[in-house]
Amino acid sequence: MANIDLKKELKEFYQPSTKHFTEVKMPVMQYLAIDGLGDPNESESYRDAVESLYTTAYSIRAEWKKQTGNTFVVGPLEGLWWSEDPTAFTEARKSEWSWTMLISVPKAVSEEAIAAGAEQARKKKPTLPIDNVRRQTIDEGTCLQILHVGPYDDEATVLASLHNDLMMQRGLTFNGPHHEVYLSDPRKVAPEKLRTILRQPVKPQ
Repeated sequence: MANIDLKKELKEFYQPSTKHFTEVKMPVMQYLAIDGLGDPNESESYRDAVESLYTTAYSIRAEWKKQTGNTFVVGPLEGLWWSEDPTAFTEARKSEWSWTMLISVPKAVSEEAIAAGAEQARKKKPTLPIDNVRRQTIDEGTCLQILHVGPYDDEATVLASLHNDLMMQRGLTFNGPHHEVYLSDPRKVAPEKLRTILRQPVKPQ
């Protein structure tokens, strides 16, 4: 029986420096994804979206194990964030944020297991918007990333430095939405100890 753990297999992408942004070339990744808009701290739709992702991911894992005998570690919650005005992030205007929340799924997991798992998830939690969860392949290419330790609201200063200083110095521009990987559970970890990967796909200007 195989037990796939993408955080271990791809650890160079999940263990960035806490001191400075480093450049990585991301592999093509497969995700479960669901979209939304607005402040994640105040939006009930955000909470429902995240619960839908986890319910679907664990159901897919169960179905894949039933079909093949193999299993996988459900990955951390991730998010793509964007706005028509990038200063919405550096100035923390959260009501203007659009988002796609993600959970990675190993490429070895079959379409049949994904479809069967989604069906089981709908039966378990019929009130959740599980029909809005989709499979999405993401190819981010070259990215700059850093491990941020601390409250989510403190990210704005780090992102302002990235956008206004580092990217300009290197002659880079945006090549996709801002990407975050949540390595800590905010329900269990104090804000000052939260560990979040901040990742920005880039390309030459």
